[in-house]
Amino acid sequence: MNQRKDAYRAALRRGPDTAAPRPVKVTRLHTRYLRVTIELDAGLPGDLVRWAGSPVSAVVRVGAAALRPLRNAP
Repeated sequence: MNQRKDAYRAALRRGPDTAAPRPVKVTRLHTRYLRVTIELDAGLPGDLVRWAGSPVSAVVRVGAAALRPLRNAP
């Protein structure tokens, strides 16, 4: 039990593991009643393409296969 407590305390002292900071695009909107700051990660488009690329291409292939008989009909 003591070893587990020591490991936990050591992890708390270390703090969170942080990766190298990525560039961020900041957009600000200031009006009389509202102040909004939006920060977009510059790597988001690449991450989004990696995450959604395979499912989107699968849907496109299925759609092309479904439409192929209609295109070849006389």
